[in-house]
Amino acid sequence: MSSDLGLVSVLGADAVGQPGQRRFRLFARNTWASLVMWMEKEQLAGLAEALDRTLALITEGQVLRTEARAGGNPLVEGMPADFPRYPTFDAQVGQMRLSYDEHDAFFTLLLTPLGMSQEEGQEPEITMAEDEQITLAFNQQQAQDLSTAIQVVISSGRPVCPLCHAPLDGGPHACVKQNGHRDVTPIEELNNGDEPEA
Repeated sequence: MSSDLGLVSVLGADAVGQPGQRRFRLFARNTWASLVMWMEKEQLAGLAEALDRTLALITEGQVLRTEARAGGNPLVEGMPADFPRYPTFDAQVGQMRLSYDEHDAFFTLLLTPLGMSQEEGQEPEITMAEDEQITLAFNQQQAQDLSTAIQVVISSGRPVCPLCHAPLDGGPHACVKQNGHRDVTPIEELNNGDEPEA
């Protein structure tokens, strides 16, 4: 059965685990329910991009996410300490759809969780649980704060290679942009007095 949380009072995003093994989540709460939706890093980044595009459109470019500030990233609060340990809704996101109601000036996020179905004698199959969709609403300030929180969460992971954008783990990095794409000319050491051959 689909659920509508209405306008939420708490909305944010964070990550759990060590860089390289983090799990990303969106969390929300109102007076009667709480929600944690787990998602891939790319899904979270896509949500931030959609929020930024919509904010830019409705404010005619007046609201832009703060990418950098003196002294580093903006401070972003994670999940509140009093957030329920066992939320009302806890699932993996399959799909998200963001919309904006100009009349009420609210954003609406429709979340479709992943489900699993299995027929007798068959392998389990991951499906979109469309009958368990969850909808939540939030205002423009919450949208801006969520976009900023997502950017901070994503950028606080492992650094990436500036050329190939692969994560760097602190050890040697074989960059595909430099590895195997250039001819390597061997340099021979010359003994004192030797002339290079023509």
